[in-house]
Amino acid sequence: MSADRACLTIVTLGVGDLARAIQFYEALGFERKARGGGGEIAFFAAGGIVLALYPWERLADDAEIPAKPRPTAFRGSTQAWNCSSRAVVDAMLARTMSAGGRLLKPPQSVFWGGYSGYFADPDGHVWEIAHNPFFQLSADGRIILPD
Repeated sequence: MSADRACLTIVTLGVGDLARAIQFYEALGFERKARGGGGEIAFFAAGGIVLALYPWERLADDAEIPAKPRPTAFRGSTQAWNCSSRAVVDAMLARTMSAGGRLLKPPQSVFWGGYSGYFADPDGHVWEIAHNPFFQLSADGRIILPD
């Protein structure tokens, strides 16, 4: 693969309380890595990409955009966590609730033939947890897209 090819490598979420966000994502089972950031950023192994957590205001400053007002409505994007079965979707959504997530949509059969539900993390970032019977998952949980 060429280094010049478009490739999503890191998803960074702006958070209000970095310690709380780290605790939440560790409780979901994400493995924290690369701790050399001086405690100002957190990186988690997330399959083929990296999930990063960074203070909201500092992320906005870095992008040179206003940090306020913070959005209270849908932000136009979601993160997705694909699971091997409907039962795993149910279990993972239950896990997010016990870790402090907020259920947005209970898991259910959906129009595209899969099964999914939605939750918000403590900072309001929206996640979908889904089982897609049309996509295979590798042993380490990565989606194998058909051609």
